[in-house]
Amino acid sequence: MQGEARDAAQNAAMEGAVFRKTFWRIIPFCFVLYVISYVDRANIGYAALQMNKELALSSEAFGFAAGVFFLGYFLFEVPSNMMLARFGARVWIARILLTWGAVSVLSAFVHSATQLYVLRFLLGVAEAGFFPGIIIYLTAWFRAKDQAATIAWFTAAIPVSYLIGAPLSTWVMDHMHGLGLSGWRWMLLLEGVPAILGGVATFILLTDRPDQARWLTEAERAWLTSALAQDQAAVRGAKHLGTLKAVTDWKVLYLSMIYFIYQCGSLGVGYWLPQIIRELSHGFSAAQIGWIATIPYAVASVTMILWSMHSDRTRERRLHSALPLLVGGAALALAGFTRNPTLALGLISVSLAGLYAFKAPFWALPGLFLTRSTAAISIAAINSIGNLGGFAGPYLIGWMKQTSGDAMTGLLVLAALVLVAAVMTFLARLSNAAGPSSPAHPAASREAA
Repeated sequence: MQGEARDAAQNAAMEGAVFRKTFWRIIPFCFVLYVISYVDRANIGYAALQMNKELALSSEAFGFAAGVFFLGYFLFEVPSNMMLARFGARVWIARILLTWGAVSVLSAFVHSATQLYVLRFLLGVAEAGFFPGIIIYLTAWFRAKDQAATIAWFTAAIPVSYLIGAPLSTWVMDHMHGLGLSGWRWMLLLEGVPAILGGVATFILLTDRPDQARWLTEAERAWLTSALAQDQAAVRGAKHLGTLKAVTDWKVLYLSMIYFIYQCGSLGVGYWLPQIIRELSHGFSAAQIGWIATIPYAVASVTMILWSMHSDRTRERRLHSALPLLVGGAALALAGFTRNPTLALGLISVSLAGLYAFKAPFWALPGLFLTRSTAAISIAAINSIGNLGGFAGPYLIGWMKQTSGDAMTGLLVLAALVLVAAVMTFLARLSNAAGPSSPAHPAASREAA
């Protein structure tokens, strides 16, 4: 008995030490990379405050420019993840960062809507594979019971990117001029440089697999490799599928449709938020709009971390994915009916908190019924198909604003889509998503995703 207690204590100590080392080595670095990613894809929303007039873009044209990014993303997402599997995360993620940084810098020099469309499409091509690649990379380092929280710390970079990007982008636009470049061009130029630097840092610092981690001791490397192998073996009913079947499996397609509908709402709001704020309160400068836009994302950042930690503690994923969508959709609908600036901003804050709290539990779902190698392709497919909603959502709001003259009416349609995604998630039945069969986690055996 004493020997077993001693072994259990040693194992717990090893687990804690390895988790802390791995977390602090990987998560902050990936977090910074994802902040850079979202700043570069979303800063067009702030550029629009000056760019639309300079390039003579209509609301519909801007909606298309914001969304065409996701067409390139869609077409090259799965091929990019296949290349990641071939070349390794360190090399391929470095390539992604270097190419998207170069395209971001070039975007500062466009002089027509067509040029903007082309570079936004190429930005999507360049960045394709980054998010699912990082998600799969994290599953190579963290066990299932820790994945929702670790994914949440990584995906918290999305709202944090708005917290950083909103005041930074708008400050540059208001204060940086010269060399014949207007403020929005300086903003796109300067914000493309960190991606290039991040690509170099990735090639130097990223470690592909636990057995290559020289920053762990030999005993820690052996323990982590063994623990991850046992974790994968414990997933009852996990399927290994070929590439085509991994993309066309009905469960994967069902999750893809949920994510598509979700992205319509989430990114539709994200890209149009600066212009929605300006409509609600005329007279604000770009910098003031940027600071106001940080409020919803501050709320979302805290909410998604706490909700994902709760999901890990309970080992439940489906309801932790569906409930935030229900709250987010309802708040978004109410925001569409109000013209009170303070109330509208509060409702949008609640909505974004729900939309972002959905993310981490949702991305833990594929690992409940697929092996890690199959999940790499399937997550890429879900993200690829789902991100077409990033084209549809902004374009839909642009079309409705062009038609009605009021971007707020588009929120009602996006709210309806988010509520549909909530219902679909509630109804999801992935029959072999039983989760790890560890007696230490009885909730796992009750998981029905």
